[in-house]
Amino acid sequence: MLPLLDDHKTYAILTDTTRCVGCEACVGACVQTYQLGNDRAWRWKERIDDLSSSRFTTIIRRPGGRYVRQQCRHCVSPACASACIVGALEKTELGPVIYDARKCMGCRYCMMACPYGIPRYSWEEQVPLVRKCILCYDRLKEGLRPACTDACPYNATVFGTRADMLAEARRRIAAEPGRYFPKDDPTIFGEHEVGGTAVFYLSDIDLGQVLPWRPNLGNEPLPTLTWAALSKVPPIAGGVAVAMGAVYWIIGRRMKLQAEAQAAHAAGAVKHDVEPPCTE
Repeated sequence: MLPLLDDHKTYAILTDTTRCVGCEACVGACVQTYQLGNDRAWRWKERIDDLSSSRFTTIIRRPGGRYVRQQCRHCVSPACASACIVGALEKTELGPVIYDARKCMGCRYCMMACPYGIPRYSWEEQVPLVRKCILCYDRLKEGLRPACTDACPYNATVFGTRADMLAEARRRIAAEPGRYFPKDDPTIFGEHEVGGTAVFYLSDIDLGQVLPWRPNLGNEPLPTLTWAALSKVPPIAGGVAVAMGAVYWIIGRRMKLQAEAQAAHAAGAVKHDVEPPCTE
């Protein structure tokens, strides 16, 4: 189990859907920051603007001019990192859950473990990778804010420490009684679910009907439940770990050989290009 981090030293995003106009400035900033390219209508996507390898965040549109931003929640106790047996996903000291493609073996357990259905797989690539928001971790280390929050012109999505974002959410609820869902006792989505997240929502509609998260999540961190089950079957867990380790080694060796073959082919093509023409 990961140790719990201090809410005053880790960062979070608060998204207020009542202020969002669907301009997608946040989406554009993310695409530009990570050079994600244009959206394409791949057959495995439900919508062209669904989360994908070219969209780490997106806007879900609902009737009545409702817009809800979707992105990784950066759970306080992330099930994805707990499920990753090679440590490709990691909960950092600043709060973001980051991804190391060099460690990933492509098992996609993280995709199955995520209660919010966030990670995507770049099926279109010859060597697919898991793709998701990393909360601009590199920018945070430089003292900058995530690009998406910098780009929002309406303060619909704001950034700060987790403690400050919870305080800001409570301030907005107190300032406008009856504005947020449910009206008699507004919820800060993400404060408690699955142990809490680093992305909070305020909304005037039930987000459980908009964002595709598993029903009845509960407040218990999922890694706690997972470990409680796995600890009862250590031989099985150990066997799976050994088997997956072997698969990881085989895939790594295959990728290395493939890269060497491509490099050799490229070198041969260059050599062919510089050979002098026949003069006979």
